[in-house]
Amino acid sequence: MKNLNFRDARRMTAVVGLAFAVLTIFSQSVMAEGWNGIEQLKSRRADVEKALGKPTIDQPGQDGTLHFNIMGGKVTVMFVNARFVATKKLFPELEGTVLQIVLQHERSSETPESMMLVGNSKFEREDTQGGTIFRNLKDGIAYTFFNGRLKTTRYSASATQLGKARKG
Repeated sequence: MKNLNFRDARRMTAVVGLAFAVLTIFSQSVMAEGWNGIEQLKSRRADVEKALGKPTIDQPGQDGTLHFNIMGGKVTVMFVNARFVATKKLFPELEGTVLQIVLQHERSSETPESMMLVGNSKFEREDTQGGTIFRNLKDGIAYTFFNGRLKTTRYSASATQLGKARKG
């Protein structure tokens, strides 16, 4: 086996990094039921803090929203409150579980094309002023793009999860 020079090592690192990024994006779009070990309608505040550490902002009011800084952006986690339980006729024990996870990407290079969303029948496309939203309500995931780049990823409870969470 020949020795690798610096250029070959950099190229190999870039290829491995790209493969990891593609795998990460693909796994997120296929498995929309959670993110980073946090699952909607299951995980609680302690689970979120275990996965993400201490929040940078803690808004304990009505929604109990937590904000975190992560590599590449920010994460906002919202929790099920009593009003949501009553409105959606959910089991009362779901109060305090994760409702939604929102990732705000700071400098993502992902595009709808690189994420294979264009023409994907699982996603509904909505063009807005300055951006595009791709939603898959069945799986509970939505991507927002501004100027062609991924800006936010929203993980919500899937239609199946909500159906199982409803009383009678």
